Amino acid sequence: MADSQLTFGGESGMREECGLFGIVATGTWPSDINLSHLIHLGLVGLQHRGQESAGIVTTSGDAGDKFITKKAMGLVNSSFTEDDIRQLKGNLGIGHVRYSTQGLSEAANIQPFVVESLHGLIAVAHNGELVNAQQLRQKLLRHGVGLSSGSDSELITQLLTHTPDCGEPNGANWVGRIKKMMEHTVASYSVVIMHKDHIWAVRDPFGNRPLCIGKLLPADAFTVFAKGSGKRETDPNECDAWVVASESCTFHPMGARYVRDILPGEIVEVNKNGIFSRCIVPRPEAKLPAFCIFEYVYFARPDTVFEGQMVAAVRRRCGRELAKEWPISVDLVSTVPESATPAAMEYANTLGIPYMEVLCKNRYVGRTFIQPCSRLRKLGVVKKFGPLVDNFNGKRIVLIDDSIVRGNTMAAIVGLLKRCGAKEVHIRVASPPVKHPCYMGINIPTKEELIANRVPLENIADEFGADSLKYLSLDGLKKAVREGIANNQETGHCTACLSGEYPVEKIDW
Repeated sequence: MADSQLTFGGESGMREECGLFGIVATGTWPSDINLSHLIHLGLVGLQHRGQESAGIVTTSGDAGDKFITKKAMGLVNSSFTEDDIRQLKGNLGIGHVRYSTQGLSEAANIQPFVVESLHGLIAVAHNGELVNAQQLRQKLLRHGVGLSSGSDSELITQLLTHTPDCGEPNGANWVGRIKKMMEHTVASYSVVIMHKDHIWAVRDPFGNRPLCIGKLLPADAFTVFAKGSGKRETDPNECDAWVVASESCTFHPMGARYVRDILPGEIVEVNKNGIFSRCIVPRPEAKLPAFCIFEYVYFARPDTVFEGQMVAAVRRRCGRELAKEWPISVDLVSTVPESATPAAMEYANTLGIPYMEVLCKNRYVGRTFIQPCSRLRKLGVVKKFGPLVDNFNGKRIVLIDDSIVRGNTMAAIVGLLKRCGAKEVHIRVASPPVKHPCYMGINIPTKEELIANRVPLENIADEFGADSLKYLSLDGLKKAVREGIANNQETGHCTACLSGEYPVEKIDW
């Protein structure tokens, strides 16, 4: 999409959702790995998934010990002071960044949620949107359960406090509790749950939202030693901590290595001794998984790994397929900085056309939907970009975008390029038209707001003032995504916003 990964929505009309992070130190406790700093760094790496609020909860893991909690509205770096980080002591902890799909943007809805259960405190963080949230809310209220927020994530938290059918004769049965929660709602969620000295990491049976596992390597694993220095090589099996996160992109900056995705329906226990797959809950009617295909198109960072392949590689293949489906004779290929850059570069490479930047982005403009005066409101998104006029004056451009939702951004950019001397501006979109709302954790505008529904496809180019516009087909997108997935891996992707085919029955929609 035209806005970069770290924008706040504004013109694009589609927003990233929540990001989860969890960590458990290995070895002797108390740990000396500065766990709270690692959680903070992990959330910074997931900031593109939510900018409304951030929260961290830590604990020592000792029986009866309290949870230490810090939450605030705003970005991660503005939410936690150095003093906050020092106070968040512990051997394990979870964190969350939020953009709301259910509930207002207010302090009461900041995650992780902490509640008392029969077996002590639990902290819960959730990414996704429950398809039967209203139904569950009424059910809990009828059973006398008070709710303190408008977030469907609180519903998950309350369901986890309920005793499973076995009655727990031998103490806490968290696998039973989680399975019971999953019986009440089949989608959409990835969840991390902290209780005493372990973390549970869970994906819904469709695997609609991402969650993966990594391991924190010892610090000397990243030290470059001269040959013959006598320094030992790090044992690849050594591990300072186990980490879980919505995206693997957040592992590398902290010295962690991606291990694997948590499988759809899988319940994983993480403790100081390792990671343990405790159960896989099957999908209803033996349906295929339904991982959100828009994670590849736009939401995830390009250096994230999903299903064994890097997101940037998928975006490059989208550019290749787009070039095959909709080639054009122009002088140069470009993009709106910067999420569509991999697709644009591969489109150029496939057709043998030079790739060149035509816009320079000002990364410090801030929120584009808060404009202090009428002049700036009229400038809109244009003030975020400086035209590199010498690169395109008098030339024919094809501009690659990863997706178009409302279309406000693209119209402004086409106008800017033409006013600054572009001879022609053509648009190629590396995904199909967005025609349907998402009810499973992505904030997509109503059907009436989507430009692919407001304007006939053959007229959208005129709406933008462009010379032509073409979209990648759904088959082309599926090919680009599935080409890099191992043949022995069961796969399936949710394309509901593109095709209108939802993986689960519409309940509260």
